[in-house]
Amino acid sequence: MAHAIWSGSINFGLVTIPVKLYSAIREHELHFNYIHREDNGRIRYERVCSVCGKKVDWSDIVRGYEVGKDEYVVMQDDDFAKASPEATQSIDIVEFVSLSQIDPILFDVPYYLEPERKGRHAYALLREVLRRSGKVGIARIVLRTREHLAALEANGNALVAELMHWADEVVPPTALDFPDEKGKLGASELKMAEMLIDTMTAEFHPTEFKDRYREQLLGLIESRAAGKPAPRGKAKPRTPTNVLDLVDVLKESLAQQRAAGVNAGTAKSRHARASTARPARRRKHAA
Repeated sequence: MAHAIWSGSINFGLVTIPVKLYSAIREHELHFNYIHREDNGRIRYERVCSVCGKKVDWSDIVRGYEVGKDEYVVMQDDDFAKASPEATQSIDIVEFVSLSQIDPILFDVPYYLEPERKGRHAYALLREVLRRSGKVGIARIVLRTREHLAALEANGNALVAELMHWADEVVPPTALDFPDEKGKLGASELKMAEMLIDTMTAEFHPTEFKDRYREQLLGLIESRAAGKPAPRGKAKPRTPTNVLDLVDVLKESLAQQRAAGVNAGTAKSRHARASTARPARRRKHAA
């Protein structure tokens, strides 16, 4: 049974909905230990002071913020307690906005919100209003000792709270070199690219996509454990397309897609499957 990581309430206006918060993500990342090449012994890390060279016990360690070279402001536990936001055990919606207004780069980690029994009707009401309006609730929530910005949205029968980055955490791309908005794009290039996209358009089913790196790595581990030769390596990286032959490459790509049957008919057959995709979301606001 899933374990709730937080319990509290959704508040908007005078409406209070008691809920529990559950993680919506289950990571499958492989974890490895560092071992000694010669005898497979585990590598241990010790806490050693850079000044006296002695091992340091956890009880003798404090946190310090560096304000200059080798100069620190030492912080005590009660200092952090004073700066911690008040844990109100609530998700306070401060405004409702159109989903299209939110830059996708702001989204971080999603959580499911499950209603308590006495809040199920109000929960369903908020969910349906959000679905019909195409809006999300922008809220503040304190998890552990940190305040987060979150977006509440309808997802199937559930309400999802998606934690967001603060605006000043997003790195502006001003130092990067991007081509002009339109650049020097020819009509034929645009037409061929649009046709290629049309032939590759389909209904998105996330279950059709697997973590190939993880599967290949597990296969290699299983082969090594069984004393079998390792599977062959990955293919070589592709060479970037030359600007001069871009149209020819697009034509060849289009021909290959049509030959493979990835056309409008195939897309329609895929559309007929039971859809598991989420509602349209995270569209960046038009400039």
